[in-house]
Amino acid sequence: MALRLARAFTGKTKIMKFQSHFHGWHDYVLVGSGRSAAGIPEATWSSMVVIEPNNISLVEEILSSDSDIAGIILEPTGAHMGVEPVPPMFLTQLREVTERFGVVLIFDEVVTGFRTSPGGAQARYGVTPDLTTLAKILGGGLPGGAVGGKREIVDMIQHRGDSEWDAQERVAHPGTFNGNPISAAAGAKALELLATTNVNAVADAMARRLKVGLNRLLKRLEIPGCANGVASLVHVTLGVPHECDGGICSLSAERARTAMPPKQAAAMKRSLLNAGVDTMGGRTSIVSATHTEQDIDETVSAYEDALTNMRYESIL
Repeated sequence: MALRLARAFTGKTKIMKFQSHFHGWHDYVLVGSGRSAAGIPEATWSSMVVIEPNNISLVEEILSSDSDIAGIILEPTGAHMGVEPVPPMFLTQLREVTERFGVVLIFDEVVTGFRTSPGGAQARYGVTPDLTTLAKILGGGLPGGAVGGKREIVDMIQHRGDSEWDAQERVAHPGTFNGNPISAAAGAKALELLATTNVNAVADAMARRLKVGLNRLLKRLEIPGCANGVASLVHVTLGVPHECDGGICSLSAERARTAMPPKQAAAMKRSLLNAGVDTMGGRTSIVSATHTEQDIDETVSAYEDALTNMRYESIL
C-alpha cells in the first residue's frame, strides 16, 4: 500500500530500496533482501532500484539522473532490525534529499514502530518520513497492519464521489481483514499499554543488561565481536575486532553483513537451544517487558555455554 500510494501521489513508477533491507515477502520488495527469488519474474523488479545503504552521495546521484523515482523505503535502524546498522545522521540526510527532489520517504517501522520508542525510530531520531508502515505491536500480536503519514498522500485511498477519480485514479484498498474488529481491539489495548505504562523502559533496561553482560562475556572469553542494538533489540556480531558501545554498532553495514556467516549463526542458534535459549537466527534477541533480571542473567550464562562449545568444536 505504501508503494502504491507513493507512486499514485507522485505519478512516478520507481521505488528505491537498500541492499539487505527487508520489507516483507511482496514481489517488489523482496529484491535485494538476500532471500530466494524463486517464482518472481525478473520483469517485476524493473521498477525497483536497489543500492548500497548509508551512502547519501549515491542516493543524490541517482535522484539527479533519474526523475522517475517515486519513493525511497528503508528500515530506519538498518537491515534486519539493525543487524546492518543505519547511522541516524543518514536518516537526517535522506530526509533533506528526498524533500529537495520531491520523493516520498517511507520508513518501514513494522518492527521498530512503538519498540525503539513509543513514537518509533522517527521519534527517537527526530526525522519524520512522509509515510510509515506499521504492524506487529500495532495489532496486539494479531494479524494487522497500517500505513500512516501525510494526509494528502494517505487520502489517495479516499472516495470523492467523482466517478472518474473513484474508478480510475483512487488507490484501491481491498482486503479480507480490513477493519478486523478482533485485531483492532487487541491493537487498541496494546497501544494503550504503550501510552500508559513503562513497558518500553523495562524492555530497554533488560536489553541493556543483556548487552552489557554479553560484551563482558566476549571480552572475558577473548572472542572478537559485540552485542549491540537500539532500544530492546539485541544483535550479536562475532569475528571482527572493533570498538562498540552496545548501541549502534560501529561496523559498516557491509562488514556487519559478512562478520558472522550463516553457518556460524546457525551453529550459534543450535548451541543456544542446547543451553535453553531461543534466538532469531542465532544473532538477534527481541527483549520484552516480561523478561526479568534472572532471565537475562540465565541468558548470558547460556551464551557462555554456547560459545564455549562452539570454540571446542572449532566453529569460533
